[in-house]
Amino acid sequence: MDHEAEARQKARDYLRTRGTLVAPSLIQERVAAAFAALESFLDSVPPEMVGRRAIPGEWTIQEVVDHLVETHRPGLDELRCLLAGQRPPGEPIPASLQSKAPLLRPWPWLRGELTRVHGDIVDALARVREDLATEARAPLVMVANVLRDGGELVPLHWVEELDWKAYAIVWRLHVLDHLNQAKKVRAAL
Repeated sequence: MDHEAEARQKARDYLRTRGTLVAPSLIQERVAAAFAALESFLDSVPPEMVGRRAIPGEWTIQEVVDHLVETHRPGLDELRCLLAGQRPPGEPIPASLQSKAPLLRPWPWLRGELTRVHGDIVDALARVREDLATEARAPLVMVANVLRDGGELVPLHWVEELDWKAYAIVWRLHVLDHLNQAKKVRAAL
């Protein structure tokens, strides 16, 4: 199996065992814990640092938060569709979605919006019945780093059709990935 096929299969296995096969209450708990870890980190960052570019080619902390707001807000709408047993309309949410001017958004507003969106996600997950069953699937752009010949790590993008549980657990992965990115940026500042 090549590196790309391995990455896809590893992601599918993870989403099945940590999402699809897991009780809704555990998914809600894990997603909420990731959101709380991010909030705790963001609380520790001085506001004057959030818009500073520390690493060429990397987002600032503010751009990371903007990206999370812009992707999680429509993701919540997609989750609501899945929980209602419907496929979300339209194309999958783009992997690198940001607002038109992420560095011009007021930091307090951006933080408040992230907290609100994450609270709405956790609330929606907390209301799910433990026995909810639906065949609805949503397309989601998956991103995984794969090793190319020569040892270079490059991002691999593909669209995966996910049930609501797998879709929800992706938020945990997404937030933890960007939390690590933000920590790296802060360390460089």
